Amino acid sequence: MAAQVRVGVGVFVLESSTEPADNPRFLIGKRINSHGSGTYSLPGGHLEFGETPEQCAERELLEETGLRVKNLQSLTFTDDYMPAEGKHYVTLYTVCVRQNENQLPQVLEPEKCEGWEWVSWKELKNWAQQQIDTPQGGENELQRKMFLPLLNIIRQRAGVIPAIG
Repeated sequence: MAAQVRVGVGVFVLESSTEPADNPRFLIGKRINSHGSGTYSLPGGHLEFGETPEQCAERELLEETGLRVKNLQSLTFTDDYMPAEGKHYVTLYTVCVRQNENQLPQVLEPEKCEGWEWVSWKELKNWAQQQIDTPQGGENELQRKMFLPLLNIIRQRAGVIPAIG
């Protein structure tokens, strides 16, 4: 089979609808047992044939976290070429809030995600910048290795902030 570019969808689920516009908190999880294992990523997945990015975002969130969302909006995209893994994606990003802001995310695919947590945009940018500056990386409380599509938002889309607009 010939190499193909695949379409992924990443979802910024804001912790609340009243997040500060310059430093929103959103959900990330640690990937396991897949390409990018050990890195942090947004919930999301592959766009299925005939599905809109918004439908994909809603489906993936429900499958992975049990969360239902509202105010789902398109945000940006990244071009994610991973030659070592033989993969190339275009990742479409959406942003939304939980329908019930008291509902906590669940780990419904424990074979794919170690756990979910809320982080701020400034924390993510700090971790991403450390990873860009020190590619060999490392993991501690000050630095977490980002999955390439999430890292590429910082590299390719300077000025983008996940917010409901």
